[in-house]
Amino acid sequence: SSAASDVYKRQAIKNVRKAILAGDKAAAQTLYVTAQSVIDSMADKGVLHKNAAARHKSRLVVAIKAMA
Repeated sequence: SSAASDVYKRQAIKNVRKAILAGDKAAAQTLYVTAQSVIDSMADKGVLHKNAAARHKSRLVVAIKAMA
């Protein structure tokens, strides 16, 4: 269901954000790969609009790159 996959997406994004806040760039990059596949699969299924998916991924990448 879309509700379940939305929880999965939010959890994946939250995990990346937690690693960024913790200052762990390696973990953030590893978690980003997982988040990216979750977001992409949702966009492929039509649960998430492809532009919204791109926006989520872009913001995570920007946050990871902004780390020291």
